[in-house]
Amino acid sequence: MKIKNLISKIGPPPVWKFPVTITLGVLVGLGLLILRMSNAASYLSDDPNACINCHVMTPQFATWQKSSHARVATCNDCHVPHDNPIRTYGFKASDGLRHSFMFTFRLEPEVIRIKEAGRNVVQENCIRCHSKLIDQLSLVSVTGESTEHGKGKLCWECHRETPHGKVTSLSSFPMARVPRVTPVVPDWLEKFIYSNGKESQR
Repeated sequence: MKIKNLISKIGPPPVWKFPVTITLGVLVGLGLLILRMSNAASYLSDDPNACINCHVMTPQFATWQKSSHARVATCNDCHVPHDNPIRTYGFKASDGLRHSFMFTFRLEPEVIRIKEAGRNVVQENCIRCHSKLIDQLSLVSVTGESTEHGKGKLCWECHRETPHGKVTSLSSFPMARVPRVTPVVPDWLEKFIYSNGKESQR
């Protein structure tokens, strides 16, 4: 009884119940459709194929795939922080929202460059994975911020072609062999559209 009273207090007046229900249904439906079309669940995994859902990362994927890193590291191993789960998923969420906004509105530049936050994360991960190789060097203490003040160099200033080779633009690898993007239209809908299209041509 208390729940019913609570719902009636916070719910819309009786006259508005039908339009509000329809509007909420449409919004929920659109939200689910966007999640399905963007293959949102794939971004929770470490699967490198998730990085080419938006097509524009094809050169980066193709060059990584042919590099020595492909056997030992995924995209997330280098491009996402690993010190704690809150920072990991917070970074993935903020970076993912920025990427999805840029790619949805076609604002990505021809030459994709890493942002400052990403640069710091990649430097941390280079040190994390290669700590046994550099433990005797002063590189262990080099961060993205310290390089801006002339204190050391980032790892990829010397190892620039690891693991992405000489990627310079979106058109660098037009014939790259990468996994095909999974179709977002369900089979039943595609068959329905195809059969209706054939009938209208008669």
